Amino acid sequence: MAENLLKKGLERYFTTEQLEKIEDVHVGIAGAGGLGSNCAVNLVRSGFKKFSIADFDKVEPSNLNRQFFFADQVGLPKVEALADNLKRINPDIELNILNKRLVAENVNDFFADCPIVVEAFDCAKAKTMLIEALAGSGKLLIAASGLAGWGDADELVTRKFSDNFYLVGDSTSGIESGLPPCAPRVSVASAKQANIILQHVLEK
Repeated sequence: MAENLLKKGLERYFTTEQLEKIEDVHVGIAGAGGLGSNCAVNLVRSGFKKFSIADFDKVEPSNLNRQFFFADQVGLPKVEALADNLKRINPDIELNILNKRLVAENVNDFFADCPIVVEAFDCAKAKTMLIEALAGSGKLLIAASGLAGWGDADELVTRKFSDNFYLVGDSTSGIESGLPPCAPRVSVASAKQANIILQHVLEK
C-alpha cells in the first residue's frame, strides 16, 4: 500500500494519541454545498477519516464560486464529486455517502453512528428539521446561520448554546436577505465549524 503522505505530514504536528483520537471519530455532514464541502476539506486535512455525507443535489456552475468542486464536475452528484475530491487529499478516508434528501424520517438512521454532525444546509426549513430531529440525541451538532454577502467576517461568531449545540454565523445575513453567498464568508464559517470539532475531539 502506498504511503499516506497526509498522515506522514500530520505526524509532525500531532502526537500519536491525538491522531488516533481524530481518526476514530465518525463525523456526519448534512449538506455538501458551500459549508459542507469546505468543512469536510478542513476536517480531512486535520486527519479525520470517517464521514457520512448526505446531499441530493448536483454540482452547478453557480456552485463553483464557493464550493469545493471543479468545472469538470458540473452535472455530477455533489456527494460523489466531493468523495472523489476528498480522496485526493487522503485516499484512506472511509465514506458513507447518500445522494438523497435528508428528512425527519431518515436523518437519525443515516447519522446513527456519528457522535458529531455538521448542519450545512442552505434552507432554513431544512436547518430547523435537522436541529429538531437530533435534539436530545446527545450528538454534538454544529450549525450555521447568516453567512451571505461580503461584510465584516469578524461578525461571524461562534455561539455555544449547550455542551452539544453550537451556532456559527451572524444569524442575519442569509441568502433570503438578498445578499449573494460568497467564498470568503462561507469559507470562514465552514472553517469555524471544523475547528469546533477539532477542539472538541482533542480536548475532551
